[in-house]
Amino acid sequence: QEVCSTATAFAVVTSDGSVVTWGLPEAGGNSDAVREQVSSGVFSLCATQSAFAALRHDGSVVTWGREGTGGDSSGVREQLAGGVSRIFSNASAFVALKDDGSVVTLGMPSSGGDSTSVQEQLQGGVQRVCSTPA
Repeated sequence: QEVCSTATAFAVVTSDGSVVTWGLPEAGGNSDAVREQVSSGVFSLCATQSAFAALRHDGSVVTWGREGTGGDSSGVREQLAGGVSRIFSNASAFVALKDDGSVVTLGMPSSGGDSTSVQEQLQGGVQRVCSTPA
């Protein structure tokens, strides 16, 4: 269904909505920590240079891989629990666009993973997100 890659790992979404990963474990090639969350219901993948994000049919997002480049979404877990319509990335950060037009960011702060300085402008009304390739 879909193939996505970090710099050193691959992930695919199969026809049953499960994710299969391989490659360098710390760059997303090992998804054991989120196996239950990506065993079904996934329809889209996005990647930074060393982390993956999976968008599920219920609008939630699951991440894994190198923590500093988006693999650790624990700081925004509640915001990614539902209502996400699309995910974008650059080399070291993810952006989740929500159905209400708000934006959630995670990953390396200097690469856009920290949007606190513009958070007020990202609370709604965002229609498009542009990013450089991972």
